[in-house]
Amino acid sequence: MAKANSAGFLIRHIAEVELLFAKNVFGLAEVKIVAKTLIAGKDTGEWTNLAELKEMTSLAAKMLEKAILETSDWSEVIETKEFGKKTKAEAFGRIVTHTAYHAGQLALVLKYGK
Repeated sequence: MAKANSAGFLIRHIAEVELLFAKNVFGLAEVKIVAKTLIAGKDTGEWTNLAELKEMTSLAAKMLEKAILETSDWSEVIETKEFGKKTKAEAFGRIVTHTAYHAGQLALVLKYGK
């Protein structure tokens, strides 16, 4: 049976993917990110520092917002290995649903976790 992801893992993962979108989808070159949750591919139990998690989520929100505000052509097609060709508008929908999906998982972890 698969082990459930921790709250820390989910928080870190959401922030990493938002930063990846800001950088790779919306072209915000100033973003520097090593997606450790994606590299690990599972919860390793290392994401427990609340201050670091808060800092990373704050940075992700700031960078994604900046990337979105700087986007003028939402019909521009971008291509990534993860989801192929999409307009920036479609890619925006993808990051919103990704965050919402994992936020729902996080809510369940917080409700039923130990």
